[in-house]
Amino acid sequence: METKRKALGKGLEQLFNSENVNFEEVEREIVANATEADIHEIPISSIRSNPFQPRKRFDEDKLKELSESIKEHGLFQPIIVKKSIKGYELVAGERRTKAAKMAGFEKIPAIIRNFSDDEMMQVALLENTQRENLNPIEEAEAYDQILKKSNMTQEELAKKVSKSRSYITNVLGLVTLPEEVKKLVIDGKLSMAHARILSKMEDENYVSRLAYKVVSEGISVRKLEEISRDTKIPKKKAINRTVPLNKVYSLYEEALRDKIGTKVTISSNKLTIPFDSDEDLVRILEVLNISVEDDD
Repeated sequence: METKRKALGKGLEQLFNSENVNFEEVEREIVANATEADIHEIPISSIRSNPFQPRKRFDEDKLKELSESIKEHGLFQPIIVKKSIKGYELVAGERRTKAAKMAGFEKIPAIIRNFSDDEMMQVALLENTQRENLNPIEEAEAYDQILKKSNMTQEELAKKVSKSRSYITNVLGLVTLPEEVKKLVIDGKLSMAHARILSKMEDENYVSRLAYKVVSEGISVRKLEEISRDTKIPKKKAINRTVPLNKVYSLYEEALRDKIGTKVTISSNKLTIPFDSDEDLVRILEVLNISVEDDD
């Protein structure tokens, strides 16, 4: 059992510290290494969504299909939850939970694990971006939220979600669009390519009018690009949304990572050295030439 718990800890360490992570593989590892005692039947009524869940809409037809499958075959994989002040918060498995409730289930098998708010935020983003595409606005707001609430840079975020840095930058621009234009994107009336061009324009009233014109007249992306080149249209200044670390700290981090063999971070006057087992901690201490005498 101890070995299994260590493997589980390693899975979580991989999820939150690796540059490029496949969330589905990590979830499978968590489930595979859970003992029978780790899985509890909990009331669906006591579960609430991950507060950092970026997805606002769920495909009702797909939920119905999943619900029918659960009704006929049962639920093959437990969900993962975090204990909260009142009941539980979902870490992974929101679609399964909704579908099980739709199927008339009152309880659902769940693995209970402790997660920080930062981990809850990352897990919600990873699960949604890797399993089922968010709409562009949900994706943009999710990236924006995680950059604001963590010390992650755009470059690190791009690696985490397997996207290019330029893709992240372009998507983040959609956050600044007027709400009515965002709704056009969410409803699928305005493409992400159109929205990206509009997001670079400063005058919100003009952007809204132009967006509706694109929809009503079927203006192509190329044509909209030509319109945007008009020097009379005020453009937004490029915003660097990266949260840069002090360059000296970056050098220290790199040197420590090379020496210790694990990802080390320095931020807010704090040095963080993660380890995935007691043995790994001993290894790190040996590398740093630190010995602790046991008085017993």
